[in-house]
Amino acid sequence: MNISFQTEAQIRHTQDELLQQQIQYLAEESPYYKRIFKEHSIDPASIKSIADLKKLPFTSKEDLNQYYPELLCIEEQAIADTVVTSGTLGEPIPFHLSENDLTRLAHNEYLSLSIAGVTAADKVQLSATMDKLFMAGIAYYMGLRKIGAAVIRVGPGAPELQWNTIKRFSPTVFIGVPSFIIKLLDYADAHHIDAKSTSVKRIICIGESIRNEDFSLNNLGKRIVERWPVSLHSTYASTEMSTAFTECEAGKGGHQLHELIITECIDDDGNTVQEGESGELVITTLGVESMPLLRFKTGDLCRIYSEPCSCGRHTKRVGPILGRKKQMIKFKGTTLYPPALSEILNEISCIKSYYTEVYHNELGLDMIRVHVACKEENEENDKIIKDHFKAKIRVTPEVVYEKLEYVDKIRNSLNFRKPVDFMDNRK
Repeated sequence: MNISFQTEAQIRHTQDELLQQQIQYLAEESPYYKRIFKEHSIDPASIKSIADLKKLPFTSKEDLNQYYPELLCIEEQAIADTVVTSGTLGEPIPFHLSENDLTRLAHNEYLSLSIAGVTAADKVQLSATMDKLFMAGIAYYMGLRKIGAAVIRVGPGAPELQWNTIKRFSPTVFIGVPSFIIKLLDYADAHHIDAKSTSVKRIICIGESIRNEDFSLNNLGKRIVERWPVSLHSTYASTEMSTAFTECEAGKGGHQLHELIITECIDDDGNTVQEGESGELVITTLGVESMPLLRFKTGDLCRIYSEPCSCGRHTKRVGPILGRKKQMIKFKGTTLYPPALSEILNEISCIKSYYTEVYHNELGLDMIRVHVACKEENEENDKIIKDHFKAKIRVTPEVVYEKLEYVDKIRNSLNFRKPVDFMDNRK
């Protein structure tokens, strides 16, 4: 099923039917939601449309941590695959998938990558890991196989291997983390590799944002296309939702797959925000068999857009993620989120690598310390960096200058799936 080009009324009707099916399934098979329905005196049969979702309580990340065994709706012998969440804000949470869930996951990426323009004629170099209990890598692989594209599974890291593979097999599409693509380009410059003359014409960016709130390319995105004239596509996804939001050629937000997920955008009081206003993204999965979620609060702040896209799809679109609610920083009277700090640091040409830490001072106030490794030692660097912060956010964090080896070691020390440039050390 692909309902993206149907009318809004047709899409809503389909979603309402799929929601009823998911609610009925949970009422019969989910120990957790059976209990929630009973505790809140909710008749599952009364949930007939998206408008009725407000009758249901939210599901939080804390609920997942505390009750995740209850969220499993299938017998253990029916588990076909197991993944874990990224663990960025806490202990990684196991997520199990049935055979049907794996089929759904492949269909999700088939639709998402097709939105980004990937076809059976493409050869796709995949620089995402397929091990370490990581959902995305296997999702991309299965989706690409369903499209019929050729897949070149290089995996993450190894710039020399990446370029040798590009030269040898001539992929037309590259899937990878934007900050790693910058490292690839740095390696290319150092080894006299002309990225512009390669076969790669399209890059699917995963794990990091490449756009500002107005959909223009942010500094990370600009640094890629200035050196590699490709078509860039941003994506947004998480293990919990088992669904991806991917940009079409218009680059105006990640298209929602309405047959796989329902979205809401709420304020701090749990009320729906107005069109175009920022709020916390809440999702309800559709068609998930093992661990479906109702009104799950992702913690991610964004805007949702519903006007028709120039590509002809009538689906909602999720704008760039503005930050994570739990990572909000109140620094010297200014409210900030980590992406704003990264955007400034990515703009400063003298910086080679960096990471930011937030901690509490003795008064319990938020403090920001930026660790940077500069390309060259220069007494002007400090003024350049601090002037950028003053100009962009009107406040200046503490800046500590480190060796590149030390910064990169810290960025990779937490054993996450990509280097970490923000560390929240607040109690």
